Amino acid sequence: MKSTLIKTTLGVSVLAAATLLGGATVANADSKVMAVGSTALQPLAQEAGEKFGEKNSGVSVNVQGGGSGAGLSQVGKGSIDVGNSDIFASQKKGVDASKLQDHQVAAVGIAPVVNKDVSVKNLSSKQLKEIFTGKITNWKEVGGKDEKIVLVNRAQGSGTRFTFEQNVLDGKSAKTSQEQDDNGAVQKIVGQTPGAISYLAFSYTQGNAASKIKTISVDKVKPTDKNVADNKWKIWAYEHMYTTKNPSKDTKKYIDFVKSDDMKKTTKKLGYIPMSDMKVQKDDKNKVTKLDK
Repeated sequence: MKSTLIKTTLGVSVLAAATLLGGATVANADSKVMAVGSTALQPLAQEAGEKFGEKNSGVSVNVQGGGSGAGLSQVGKGSIDVGNSDIFASQKKGVDASKLQDHQVAAVGIAPVVNKDVSVKNLSSKQLKEIFTGKITNWKEVGGKDEKIVLVNRAQGSGTRFTFEQNVLDGKSAKTSQEQDDNGAVQKIVGQTPGAISYLAFSYTQGNAASKIKTISVDKVKPTDKNVADNKWKIWAYEHMYTTKNPSKDTKKYIDFVKSDDMKKTTKKLGYIPMSDMKVQKDDKNKVTKLDK
């Protein structure tokens, strides 16, 4: 697997890797913070790690993907400092959530995305469900052109997949189709495949890399940060950074920095919703309630 060196400043390096395996080790650092897991959270975790390193000479933050399941499992075993996840630890089988500390650093919307050749702009909740369960197989059935629908799914263990299936498919599994390990791979495949549909974290629906895909509205509600904040857009999740009950000093400082006012503008720019902007809250049973502000 390839690893990408993002930046080196004052002797501090931040690394990004596509998966848990194959991550490079930062040399010449007095302290290291290892964060592994959700690829939906990876862009924010990396950017925050870079900025944190610039302010904290001698501390390196190594950010890797691998999926929410990998992040939760590894932090549960104590082999990493931070387990990045789009789901609550209590929602992951085999993880003892009581031994972990949840740090909710942002919220993220998840949107259906299609190849730009698809003319459909809006789907009802029922249509979206029937597409992913295989009942609707051609775009002409939902007002588009006569073209086969190509499903692209996330792999099992993906927090993005869990959230999508929980909110769109009532917890049922999607029809068997090709699966991709991370948001970046889905973004690329959908952009290259006529008739394709999948789902992505908002952070992967913008920028040059997303030029060949477009988002789909659901029940005439657009996938926007504002609509996530008040739950008009219902496909969303928290971005969690899980640690042990007693994280290291530098780990705690890094997570505090991710949540700080210094990162708020960057958080929004990258396609996430700062926790302070949320008008509702969600629990691990997917129950949503209004916040008193």
